[in-house]
Amino acid sequence: MLQLPLSLDSSAKAPLYEQLYHALAAQIRSGKTSAGTRLPGKRSLAQQLGISVNTVDTAYQMLAAEGYIVSRPKSGFFVLGAAEEFHTPAPAGVIPPLPQPPVWRYDLSTGGVDTALFPFRTWGRIQKELLYDAPELLSHGHRQGDPNLRETIAGYLAAYRGVACSSEQIVVGAGSEYLLGLLARLLPDSTAAVENPGYRRVRTILRNNGIPCVSVPIDEGGLDVAALAASGASLCCVTPSHHFPTGVTMPVSRRSQLLRWAGEKPGRYIIEDDYDAEFRFDMRPLPSLQGMAGQSGPVVYLCTFSKSLAPSIRIACMVLPPELLERYRVTYGSYANTVSRFEQQTLCRFMEGGHFTRHLSRMRNVYKNRMERLCAALEEALGRDRIRLQGKHTGLHLLLTLEDGPGEAEMVRSARAVGAGLTGLSGYYLEHPEPCPPSTVIIGYASLPDGEITALAQALRRAWIG
Repeated sequence: MLQLPLSLDSSAKAPLYEQLYHALAAQIRSGKTSAGTRLPGKRSLAQQLGISVNTVDTAYQMLAAEGYIVSRPKSGFFVLGAAEEFHTPAPAGVIPPLPQPPVWRYDLSTGGVDTALFPFRTWGRIQKELLYDAPELLSHGHRQGDPNLRETIAGYLAAYRGVACSSEQIVVGAGSEYLLGLLARLLPDSTAAVENPGYRRVRTILRNNGIPCVSVPIDEGGLDVAALAASGASLCCVTPSHHFPTGVTMPVSRRSQLLRWAGEKPGRYIIEDDYDAEFRFDMRPLPSLQGMAGQSGPVVYLCTFSKSLAPSIRIACMVLPPELLERYRVTYGSYANTVSRFEQQTLCRFMEGGHFTRHLSRMRNVYKNRMERLCAALEEALGRDRIRLQGKHTGLHLLLTLEDGPGEAEMVRSARAVGAGLTGLSGYYLEHPEPCPPSTVIIGYASLPDGEITALAQALRRAWIG
């Protein structure tokens, strides 16, 4: 039976109908009012509680809408369902907060950028114009990305990276990791070869999408193609223009070997991640592997605008060969694009207006000067004869090897103790770390302010030499 009287407080912040709703719902959930119980008529309950009929009716309608009660014509309202269905489960244990990354005085991570270089004024002006002048961008766009953006990207990739593709082959998405996940599900029976050392997240994404992975070693020419052939893999993930983390650039002869491997059997594909290729300081960036293979070749080209613009602007693209493009459209033809059309069109206008190439040129100059200043400061503080620096020609990080150093683990620990957040090279070996050079750490400098370079070098001297 319904437990009456109910206690309502007209002076409370919550309106009376809401108080009545909560009181009745609590009785039903607790089992005090069993299934099938007829609730009092609206006029009867209103009279008992000294409230209006409308108040009772609103509370009943809320209960009915949520499935607590049901209205039966000419009979009234009845409690619906067994009481045990409304039992509240026992509270779970305390959910731990998501761990936050440490904040270092000197951020030497490889994923950072210098946010001060972002083209705030130009980017903001374009976005403002679009907000006022292009209300159609509030509607859905093309599932592969807006056509004019894909056309612009195709032109840029052809001119600066030697990519051979039409705009129809380009898929725009919210980051290269997202696109790699989509791609993996187009190749369900593949085994992927991944670089060792290499970017661990690639292996994680592929495995999470059901693609088993085998690691293939890196030498001075990049991925070992003989080891690849012996691995049994049908899919190969490489960073030929700037290998992460060693910085090795794959020469043309090795690229040709890799393409021959892919062409030996149908169903073999190469995923080319064009990591940091836009930041080559000594000469024009090498043409892409995809360009060597041609428009219909077995290469999927991946690139992102995270480093050239900002990590939070989640715009990346992949170029699919025709047979994979067909699979993509069959599998994902109903998927909406994951990048805001305002962001897409801002990038499109930014590129069409020549701002993007000027922005890249400015960034290259800043980062090159920063890298040279950092190398000079490290050599002065640690001794030119005691350290070896690799990776000066491309990218936004260096490998530092300290001769007769205390060992990689101790170098990382002591550097972090003085506020320098860096990592050791061995952590990027997926397996068989034996070839890893000793006492070698990775120093990313994109997020390092120019005014902190000398202080960082002195801090590392205190940490490693004393």
